[in-house]
Amino acid sequence: MTQSKIKLVMFDLDGTLVDSIPDLAWSADRTLERLGLPLCGIDKTRDYIGNGLFTLIKRILTQDMHKEPDPELYEKAIPIFWEYYGNNVCQFTTFYDGVVETLKTLKSQGYKVACITNKAEEFTKTLLRHLQIIDIFDQIIGGDTLERKKPDPLPLLHVASIQQVNIDQCLMVGDSRHDIAAAKAAGIRVVGVPYGYNHGEDIALSEPDYIVQSLSELPDLLLSIQ
Repeated sequence: MTQSKIKLVMFDLDGTLVDSIPDLAWSADRTLERLGLPLCGIDKTRDYIGNGLFTLIKRILTQDMHKEPDPELYEKAIPIFWEYYGNNVCQFTTFYDGVVETLKTLKSQGYKVACITNKAEEFTKTLLRHLQIIDIFDQIIGGDTLERKKPDPLPLLHVASIQQVNIDQCLMVGDSRHDIAAAKAAGIRVVGVPYGYNHGEDIALSEPDYIVQSLSELPDLLLSIQ
């Protein structure tokens, strides 16, 4: 079957466009410190992110990927973490190489660009404003914008519908198995990046359609697959 020309490129945020681990880890450790619990540090926090901030809070409290924390402790931790991260969403976060230039290039070439993340919409927009790239995106979807988030395909299908772009004219770019799974479930071609947060797994194991070492490779890749 002939593939259609890509018109809309959807990007994950954390681990794909930005390295936000330092701010998330700092906020996690300040939360644990206030609660009198052992700290996580950057390495553990890196493994715990990817499913939204509410899941991250559960994981830092239990220091486990799957255990449920004490409900009372969890409810106490949520506003504490929200306070720390809300006030420090972009003190240490940085772009990965080639991100800003690539986003600007895609926009200049006429592509629609969206950000689809499991981070809460409030923090997503705050971060993108701080980084001065919020105006690049035609649409921004956070983990709490819709009733379901990645790896469910709903956010991707929603963006394609709102932007009035056919599924076969969309491309998803992400760093984790959740991004790959969401794209495959939506029937959207997907690019994996190997440098982000994927719970220690090689992104190739999720079998994305393409892998790029840097987002600076993306404009040429788009030309090659059209």
